[in-house]
Amino acid sequence: MSEQLNTSDKSGQLDSLHHVAISVTDIAAAVDWYRTNFACDIAYQDPTWAFLKFANVHVALVLPNQHPPHLAFVTPRATERTDLKVHRDGTRSVYIYDPAENAVELMDPTSL
Repeated sequence: MSEQLNTSDKSGQLDSLHHVAISVTDIAAAVDWYRTNFACDIAYQDPTWAFLKFANVHVALVLPNQHPPHLAFVTPRATERTDLKVHRDGTRSVYIYDPAENAVELMDPTSL
């Protein structure tokens, strides 16, 4: 079910796209492919997911049974949530869903 965020704070600062997560079947093979075809750095890699750093955004490579494919935004509104989860890299976030049921991650900017 989609969820509406409180957007009453009109401070003028726009939220930022932190990463896009795409589903892959083999993390190592996907990392090799992206590193061969694009200029990016490996920010993190293990057998279950990888995090690639590009000049303007990160790309997460995820296994289908580990994480949903999603967009992740850094937003101060995440700090208003009581259901944030701490991830292995220390960031705090929560997944919500847009009206089309796409997963959207709200990342707490104080945890980056």
